[in-house]
Amino acid sequence: MISRYSRPAMAALWTEEAKLDLWLEIEVSACEGMAAIGVIPKKDAAIIRKKARYRIEEVRKNEERTHHDVLAFLEEVAVHVGPAGRWIHQGLTSSDLLDTTIAVQCVRAADILLADLKELRTVVAKKAKKYQLTPMIGRSHGIHAEPVTYGLKLALMYEEFGRSIDRLVEARKQIAVGKLSGAVGTHAHLDPRVETHVCKKLGLKAANISTQIIQRDRHAHFMSTLALIASSIDRWATEFRHLQRTEVLEVEEYFSPGQKGSSAMPHKRNPIIGERLSGLARVIRGNAIAAMENVPLWHERDISHSSAERVILPDSTVLLDYMLAKLIGLVDKQIVYPENMQRNLDITRGLYFSQSVLLALTDHGMARRTAYEVVQRNAMACWRGEGKPFLNYLLEDAEVLKLIKPAEIKKICSLDRHFRHVKGTFKKCGL
Repeated sequence: MISRYSRPAMAALWTEEAKLDLWLEIEVSACEGMAAIGVIPKKDAAIIRKKARYRIEEVRKNEERTHHDVLAFLEEVAVHVGPAGRWIHQGLTSSDLLDTTIAVQCVRAADILLADLKELRTVVAKKAKKYQLTPMIGRSHGIHAEPVTYGLKLALMYEEFGRSIDRLVEARKQIAVGKLSGAVGTHAHLDPRVETHVCKKLGLKAANISTQIIQRDRHAHFMSTLALIASSIDRWATEFRHLQRTEVLEVEEYFSPGQKGSSAMPHKRNPIIGERLSGLARVIRGNAIAAMENVPLWHERDISHSSAERVILPDSTVLLDYMLAKLIGLVDKQIVYPENMQRNLDITRGLYFSQSVLLALTDHGMARRTAYEVVQRNAMACWRGEGKPFLNYLLEDAEVLKLIKPAEIKKICSLDRHFRHVKGTFKKCGL
């Protein structure tokens, strides 16, 4: 299922032709594997390799009659091969084709997504370094807390998507497993060496053991990994959307010439990419639930997982590829407003130094509870005041001055201590 969000490389993996091409390669390679161990004549395997092909329109016609996609395909291939075609699908079952093909598709999709993630980190790293020491207010519960830098915020993003790469590499390993073990996985009618031959040729590992299918915990792991990556995208899309709110406006999505924000209000410049990413992340998370529901199947196999996978695997890989591309563009072209970051820092007139003062008072011997009450008293006065900086309240407080000299108070109320470890943090993140 190819959506309007498809990009060419990812979309190409999930076309009907791509699937049937893999089916054909598996069948032909299996015949070559059988010939290599003397199960079928080598000349027949050579004929199969030379003549095996299909016409997709004929496969579709056959399926209208058979209501079975694999048999429809096999009938069409046999037309082209002739007598040697009797060896095609020898000892195999439909899931040998289906599951081995899915494995190849997921591996190739993972490779595209890994390239996307690496490109994203490159763009984020460049922006993080540019704004490494650009001060802005940090927020907890949505309320002003202590200062951070925009570079630190982006370094956190860089680190998070590094973990995404690690998870996807592992998920790729888990999904890169094929099987040609027959109707219940016992290799009753096909030597395991043929399975090994085909899987190796496709860049897969042959399953140590299977039923009629590859067990679906592997697919659930893969889908859960995609959902985690989508959730990280959602997390940053949400962050940027908050930072674009009119009363904040510290960063903004690029707004192209001629772009419109609202059908009713010509002034609007909305964070539409971020909102789209948040919405699509919900789809991928939902698909991961479907993948988990596919894990419990009846005995050696039922078919309940198949219909869901025809939707969730292509849709999730296509969507995530699209989402990563959009996030790359969002970060790369994002407009940053350092002056607004400074404006917002100044809103509380230095209240964000409250912890620094609290710790200084305790360092000078004041009980923590008393120090907290002293600092809070001045902070609340500053909140209710009419523009006087927090520092001024501290410089007029006898309890504070009894322990700390004015010059030291001014030094405490400085951004320097907040940013002294920024470069070290960047280094630990590999930036």
